[in-house]
Amino acid sequence: MTYSRSNGIKEQEEACHKAQQITVACEQLHIRLDPIDWQQYGMQAPVKVKGTEIASLMNLSQCDPDGLLRQVQIKLLEHAALEAIHARPGLKAVMWSPVEVVQPQEFLSLWIITLETDERIPITESIRQGQRCYEYFTLNRDDEHQLAVLFGPASEGAYHLGESITIKDRERYYSGQILYVIPPGKIIPNRKSTSRGYHTIGGTAYRNDVAARYIIDCNDGFPHIVYQSQVIQ
Repeated sequence: MTYSRSNGIKEQEEACHKAQQITVACEQLHIRLDPIDWQQYGMQAPVKVKGTEIASLMNLSQCDPDGLLRQVQIKLLEHAALEAIHARPGLKAVMWSPVEVVQPQEFLSLWIITLETDERIPITESIRQGQRCYEYFTLNRDDEHQLAVLFGPASEGAYHLGESITIKDRERYYSGQILYVIPPGKIIPNRKSTSRGYHTIGGTAYRNDVAARYIIDCNDGFPHIVYQSQVIQ
């Protein structure tokens, strides 16, 4: 009994230290955590941001700053996407994809959150009043100026605006209409994914693909951005 009580005191001390440590680390990342109830739950205490649970104190205590930021991003991006469409209870995200855009923008980054329904929800990450904010991004498909601000000047390719094509993106086929054509830009190698699908946008990276890229509206949310070598027909 004495041994168990001693272990409990040690865990409380460790939980207190880790809670303080993670709170400071998150503040440096512009993330304000809710109070962590380590007194009641110890190292299993849930760590939350504005009521959204990120992970347990135990799990987050093992993360470096980059890993800590990724854990917060995964949860808050998903929460913002589900909230934006008033999703049914239980619906989850399956892929988190950062979009390569022209810099600077009014936001830090633009993400496509793909849900279990295959709907692609655009969410921006910004810093406002010293805190990270995650909000739905509205794209006007008919606004060429907005597309240029996001992706740079329009270019020309083998396929043209308004043309209907079929593409292969992550081993799946989609059909849609070309909204915009942009230069190839830099090739982004695929990021090592987590078990919940944290990927870069655009499918396979074709290192020898110097042809145009296409922004394709496939009627499943935010348009697909693909290389010419991903066009099937």
